[in-house]
Amino acid sequence: MTFAGLFVAVLYQPIAGALSDRARTVWGRRRPFILCGISTLILCIAGIGFAPSYAFLFITYLFMQFAGNTAQGPGQALLPEMIPPEKRGRASAVKNLLEILGGVAMIGAASVLMTRYETSGATMWLWITLAIIAFLLGLTLVITMGWVKETMPQLSPPRQPLWTTIGRTFRLDLSRDRVFLWFLLSRALILMALATIQQFALYFFRDVVGMENPAEAAFGFLGVAMAIIVLGAYPAGRLCDRFPKQKVSAIAAAVGAGGIILIMVLPKDYNLMLIPAGVIGVALVIFATANWALASDLAVPGEEARYLGLANMATAGGAAIARLIGPIIDFFNAQATNQGYQIMLGACAVYFILGGLILLKVKRTGQIAI
Repeated sequence: MTFAGLFVAVLYQPIAGALSDRARTVWGRRRPFILCGISTLILCIAGIGFAPSYAFLFITYLFMQFAGNTAQGPGQALLPEMIPPEKRGRASAVKNLLEILGGVAMIGAASVLMTRYETSGATMWLWITLAIIAFLLGLTLVITMGWVKETMPQLSPPRQPLWTTIGRTFRLDLSRDRVFLWFLLSRALILMALATIQQFALYFFRDVVGMENPAEAAFGFLGVAMAIIVLGAYPAGRLCDRFPKQKVSAIAAAVGAGGIILIMVLPKDYNLMLIPAGVIGVALVIFATANWALASDLAVPGEEARYLGLANMATAGGAAIARLIGPIIDFFNAQATNQGYQIMLGACAVYFILGGLILLKVKRTGQIAI
């Protein structure tokens, strides 16, 4: 179900963004999509509570992905439209910080409430959980519709028929968009490294470090990285506004590679493993901030939602490809004890280094230095 939902999100978000790029309404280009998307999403959340079967839940979840990305694709374009380039680093930092804090807070609350639902069987706890989510979405919608003031772009894409717009959503001009294509490749590589660490941390702590409770150990490792992200988000944003964002992203990739190398060379003691966790946290917070601000800068004026939707394709694509290394880990582990994990870590270091080198090719002027 989640895989199908991710597939829908990857393909549909750029389309929703492209359609909003060409919209012309009295409410602006983005807010009508946000209104439609969040309103539908709230109805879909109610559908979860009433779901009589897995098939109904599956279909409802897919509708949720369509609705959510109808709002998210156009909505994320508000950042480059409303924030000047010299402040986008700080804006990107605040965006990332709020996403993390909001996600952690809701996951924590939902875990407590749904545990009570599971143990007691009282549907009241399920509906309280769904009601909180619906309320937060409704509050977000009211704030966006009431206080966000869109500005119409000086450059707008030409009006085209619906199917023409959809058909050209994924089409990029190699001469005009070469820089953006390099950016997508570098983003996918670096996020592959981060997703690999997140995906296989539990098995690493179980098999290599020998932890009796690998889930708790992996959570602690990722928790250290998360704490660094929360503390360093705003300073990272200030850094991105003072220096070229592509170079800051490349430095973050180098720091990430350094963290991976530390995991490889340090004794496999859990407390020592928290050191590279902090290093990787530093890399992640700087990269997430600088790279999203860079994506905002590289988006063609008037088509911000389409380009940022394509940037999210690199995010999802990198996370999906990262999982393919699992059978490789198993194969080399069968040849020698824990050799597969060394291969995995080496691959992550290569992902970081290649992604960073590609970013260095992107000049501030928007041209590639070959």
